[in-house]
Amino acid sequence: MPMIAVDDASLFYDETGPADAPAVVFSNSLGATVEMWDAQARALAGRYRVIRYDTRGHGRSPAVAGSLSVERLAADLAGLIAALGIDKAHVVGLSLGGMTAQALAIRHPERVASLVLMATAPHLPPADGWDARAATVEAQGLGAIVDAVMARWFTPEMAHSDPATLAHLRRRFLACDPAGYAACCRAIRDMDLRADLARIAAPTLVVAGADDPVTTIAMAEDLARGISGAGLEIVPAAAHLFVAERPAETNAILEAFLDARSGVDAETADLLGLGLANRKAVLGVEHVQRSMANAGSFAMPWQEFIARAAWGEVWGDDTLPWKTRSMLVLAMMVALNREEEFKLHLRPALKNGVSLEELRALLMQTAIYAGVPAANGGFRWARDVLGPEADGA
Repeated sequence: MPMIAVDDASLFYDETGPADAPAVVFSNSLGATVEMWDAQARALAGRYRVIRYDTRGHGRSPAVAGSLSVERLAADLAGLIAALGIDKAHVVGLSLGGMTAQALAIRHPERVASLVLMATAPHLPPADGWDARAATVEAQGLGAIVDAVMARWFTPEMAHSDPATLAHLRRRFLACDPAGYAACCRAIRDMDLRADLARIAAPTLVVAGADDPVTTIAMAEDLARGISGAGLEIVPAAAHLFVAERPAETNAILEAFLDARSGVDAETADLLGLGLANRKAVLGVEHVQRSMANAGSFAMPWQEFIARAAWGEVWGDDTLPWKTRSMLVLAMMVALNREEEFKLHLRPALKNGVSLEELRALLMQTAIYAGVPAANGGFRWARDVLGPEADGA
């Protein structure tokens, strides 16, 4: 698991895409992790060096004792960029990540090639609201606020249009460290960057969700006015975490801005970078990192071939949606008696939108076309992976 030490922090990060391409660094929202950027990594990793990291106290980056400030988070980001040998990076941040990106551009302008500030603000009162949220999380855990947070992150339509992504990000939220979350709440409470916005010299784009109840369009307009030459884009029919709710619309805005400033050919496609991004989005960042790290010189060509062919060309083909591809993989693994691969793809299939009822129907159909013993194996493997969760069907 790649970690970088920055002063008193240890930051988990993920890197995908050509090493010699322009670097794009993503900073996550309060309560989110690198996985919130899966759709953006997939869109960009074929032609950019895409770097995502977990803010301290989030995901796999441990919390550090003591108070925290947005300026401290910006120093973390500056240290990460420097440690990776990057001169200047295109920096994209959402919510808390956008606050971190603003402070980075103010205090470490030499590290910023351009800035995309999403669903964020330079000041976000009231202070007592952040105190109350921090105290609730410290006393009762993140489960006490998860429903309220999801209602701000997504429009009600998200539960019908993409329940699998919503459920996945909900699980990632609940896995965060309550102490780290509370410390970041208090950092937002104490933040006020308004007087320094005029110091931001990097080309900047502000992006807002049309239905965001947290950082509203009016706040985005104020932020854009405070930064010389900043542009403003609105993502329609989207709430706070629009990068996950409206990925196609978000990616179109982001790619147009980055391509215009980096000189990268929009038609360029590095299949290895694209394939690794797809593989991470389906099987998980840590699984793919382990596979690549453990390959060694003997197996690395094989890992790269799988990334290019299976995940770049096949999974990268939009003719079939990922839910359909997941169901095909599971059915074929049952028919071929490939237990290890079936178990590897089962939870990713649920993440890709396969319901438990659909999984059961798939396994029953394999009995007709691949035989009852094969289907018996599939039901047993599903129980091995899901345990009592399988009875939620």
